[in-house]
Amino acid sequence: MTISLPLPLTTVVEKEVKRGNYASKSEFFRYLLRQWMEGKLGYEFDQSRKEIQQGKGKLLKSLTDLR
Repeated sequence: MTISLPLPLTTVVEKEVKRGNYASKSEFFRYLLRQWMEGKLGYEFDQSRKEIQQGKGKLLKSLTDLR
């Protein structure tokens, strides 16, 4: 995979790697992707919680209730 960035963003990534915050540029982007995935999961969890609070959720007693 190749990612193209404008110079200001490339500079930020390179500085973070030089500071030793990340082992490589790839590690920087893997970290960002993991953070994004965690945020997305958290958002989906919050949405589900709101649905349950509004009485729109479904109580599951077992995995077969997923069907």
